[in-house]
Amino acid sequence: MTESKTSQPGSMNSALVLRTTPPRAPRHLLVRSRLGLDDETLRDRVVMVVHAPPGFGKTSLLGQWRREFLARGAAVAWLTSDQADDAEYFLHALTLAVRFGCGRPGFGRFLLEGGITAHGKLEGVTAWLADVAQTALDMVLIVDDAERLAPRNQEALIYLLHNLPPNLRVVVGTRRGFDESLADLAASGQGITIGADMLRFSFDEMIAFMRNRFGSKVDADTCARLHDVADGWPLGVQLLLAAVEGSADPRSAIVAMLARSEWRGEHLVGGLIDNLAAADRDFLVRVSVVDTLYPDLCRCLTESDEAPERLARLVRDTPIFGVGDNSEWCRLHALARDALRLRLEALPEKERQALHARAMRWMAERGMMREAARHARAAGQREAALDLAEQCLYDAVTQGYQGTVLEMLEDVSEAELDQHPRLRLAAAWALALSERQEEAGRLVARILEAPAVDTGLRYECALILTGAAYFADEPDRCVEIFEPWRESPPLSSPQLAQMHANRVAIIDILRGDTGQARRTLQQAPRGQIGKGLAYMQGWVDYIVGVSYILEGQLLLCEETMRPALLRSEAELGRRHPVTCMLAAFLATSIYERDCIDDAAAVLANRLDVLERVGTPSAVLFGYRTAARIAAAQGAEQRALDLLEALNLVGVARHLPRLCIASLAEQTRIHAGKFRPETCRVLAARIDEIIAQDARPPDSLWYRLVVIFQTLSHANAAIAAQNWEEALAVLEPAARLADGMRLGRLRLEIMALRAFVLERKGEDGRPLLLEAINLAQTFGLARTFADAHPILADWVRRLTEETAGGAEQGVTPAPRAVHPKPAHGLSAPRVVPSMVLTPKEREVLELLARKLSNKEIAQAMSVGEETVKWHMKNLFGKLDAGTRKHVVRRAQVLGLLVGTE
Repeated sequence: MTESKTSQPGSMNSALVLRTTPPRAPRHLLVRSRLGLDDETLRDRVVMVVHAPPGFGKTSLLGQWRREFLARGAAVAWLTSDQADDAEYFLHALTLAVRFGCGRPGFGRFLLEGGITAHGKLEGVTAWLADVAQTALDMVLIVDDAERLAPRNQEALIYLLHNLPPNLRVVVGTRRGFDESLADLAASGQGITIGADMLRFSFDEMIAFMRNRFGSKVDADTCARLHDVADGWPLGVQLLLAAVEGSADPRSAIVAMLARSEWRGEHLVGGLIDNLAAADRDFLVRVSVVDTLYPDLCRCLTESDEAPERLARLVRDTPIFGVGDNSEWCRLHALARDALRLRLEALPEKERQALHARAMRWMAERGMMREAARHARAAGQREAALDLAEQCLYDAVTQGYQGTVLEMLEDVSEAELDQHPRLRLAAAWALALSERQEEAGRLVARILEAPAVDTGLRYECALILTGAAYFADEPDRCVEIFEPWRESPPLSSPQLAQMHANRVAIIDILRGDTGQARRTLQQAPRGQIGKGLAYMQGWVDYIVGVSYILEGQLLLCEETMRPALLRSEAELGRRHPVTCMLAAFLATSIYERDCIDDAAAVLANRLDVLERVGTPSAVLFGYRTAARIAAAQGAEQRALDLLEALNLVGVARHLPRLCIASLAEQTRIHAGKFRPETCRVLAARIDEIIAQDARPPDSLWYRLVVIFQTLSHANAAIAAQNWEEALAVLEPAARLADGMRLGRLRLEIMALRAFVLERKGEDGRPLLLEAINLAQTFGLARTFADAHPILADWVRRLTEETAGGAEQGVTPAPRAVHPKPAHGLSAPRVVPSMVLTPKEREVLELLARKLSNKEIAQAMSVGEETVKWHMKNLFGKLDAGTRKHVVRRAQVLGLLVGTE
């Protein structure tokens, strides 16, 4: 670049003009509040590096930060890097970025006129930093695509980052590098690196993004399915949505697309793969055989010493990888992996088996036994697969990988299990904690038939059988099996000690002593559980959640379940069975505070997991809460469909309590519309189920279902407006709820009794006032609306009559506020900034409204010559040649918003 091309704005190199101009904000840009400058992790950082592969939204985040800095009054310079190996060019680019972005046309004049030669030296950058310090502006420099800088310019940028004046902050976007060079800044708290994991869309962000784009046409469940498929990958989300763009019914289009799992990967990212060089395509097809890519593993799979370098280049340049922060490994995104594995299947079977065999050997040598066993199985080496599985599957099941265990043992014969006895124990555990309890019982029986079964193994078999009984909703059998071991268990490991404490706590809950269950968990010894910690802790959280839900302590339940769910999602995954069960309890708690949309989001895309591998209580609360959400949203048919689905789950899994709960909830809905015949039929079906099951009235199971039976008859009487019968049934129901310590249900029954008394012509007001007061204490905002619509209206009238409703009434929790799009303003508005003076900002805003100089002078109560002076300054600071150009430049620089 010559001096004449950089010294005067009019003759400036056009490439530099473009590189110092910030990009336009996308139409559906989502403002990511968790990554905003007000977040605690970003506040007061002087250096922020956004480091991720392509397709993760680095530039979008930099654009968001730019607007936030401008809104705070900072002057922001933007530079998009290129590969020019010229230190003087880089220095000129920095200088022009400040000139254009900060409205300082005279900035760095000495630098641009060649006063300092920057070839191979850092004197130019030092002079640039000195000029920045002298501006007295609160300034921000944003450098995007920093990985494209030539090595000498990367060195200059690192030097700049380590020598910032007090009035300068720097933001860097890059695909690679800089981590090690900036480690000292991160250690001192001055710098921070935002990696790919932080850039992934969270589920809340996905919902906000979809509502921004489609409004109410797409529900939370569809958003969750889309999020799970894309794995939060921003480019993956864009590709998925592009496939349904323009559809009149985006929800149906998305559901149909997601149903074609094999098609979607090839259709969406097949073009990206086809555009690669043939050698790169072949490489990706072969390494897609594994889930996690290591450089040395790729060398082993392809038998090529160039594989690590090829992998590094593709990760850097191709937007189909996810990279672990501070890790040597990476993964293909699910969409890309699906497309590549379709092509992998087209390879000859012998070649595919050879790839699996190489993967098996590499992983076995490094102790990755579970993955090695899977590849041995795919390679056709059955005996090796069983040997590897025996070494790892027991540990896998105690760490929460039941699905993996069942998948690997699906076709294993009894003879093979006899040769690998530890596999039988792992399979029994996995089957017990699912819907296949009978199979678990048969495996345990075979284990106990073996000679010389020691006490420790007998105890573990008892744990398996109690788990199976709990999942089969047989509380009496659960207590019977566990009771002989309760006081003196042979605990040989911290895992067994925690399992024992969990079983004791569950038995306490089945007997109605929920407080004792929590005390049992608190007193349990804390040993070094190891890799299964997250799974064990998940069950502890589950038990605590059940206890609070049953007591009606919904605020405490939410306070406990919210961090527990976040922890489980991070460690086990969003759709892990334990995670989904915790979500059912949290959704129930949030729903009771009348946060309908938030509760729906928590449950989204999880009911199918609950119905297959959830405990009966988790299935019940999950489906019932989903039905109540639908009813609260005015979708009664959807609510009844969900309850019928709950009934079918009960039939399929032989869990009559779920059928009874479904019918009881349907009775409640129909009673609210005074449909007496429908309620009578539903109550009769409940009576029939209980009679067919023929369990004694003093059994634990009977205590769990009789409350549903009693309430269904009470609601049937209310639907028939038979107030005498309703009151006669509600009184024993209240005693049942008290005896079982069912706090929310007790309040619901109390309110229904008040309602019935009022309908009978008696005074139910004192009873209702007490119920209202207790409901407010425990955060139960939905109790009365769910009990009966007329009761809800009475509560509203009553709260308005008493102290403005503030002392006795229930105040619904505020609805969630979702991020708004960063566009759509109708009137011109100048953003406060140090770039322009207050008067210049006022003139710019009036100019954007297409006022003449004379009209601007009248509006500001100044002379026309004063306006001309300010206009001249605007022309200079914004490097503009016409009035319209001034407005457009201000828009480009983010100084003016709200106009087109």
